[in-house]
Amino acid sequence: MKTVLIALLRFYKVAVSPMLGDRCRFYPSCSDYAREAIQYHGAARGTYLAVRRVCRCHPFSAGGIDLVPPPNSDTRARGEADARSHRL
Repeated sequence: MKTVLIALLRFYKVAVSPMLGDRCRFYPSCSDYAREAIQYHGAARGTYLAVRRVCRCHPFSAGGIDLVPPPNSDTRARGEADARSHRL
């Protein structure tokens, strides 16, 4: 499943993303974030993290640096995800 999701993200990056232009307000881009999240956390948790990230990427968001949390960390309990997000 992990391989299929990463292949879909590669297809999106090569075929769809160039037509839409650079619109992501975060670094790394949402598609790169999703790929990293799936690689580090697996298909289920990686997809969950990617969906949360895409929901935060909207015109009213300040954006900034938002890195994938490291494996084996419980960012939900400690709130480190917010502490690690910085404006560019």
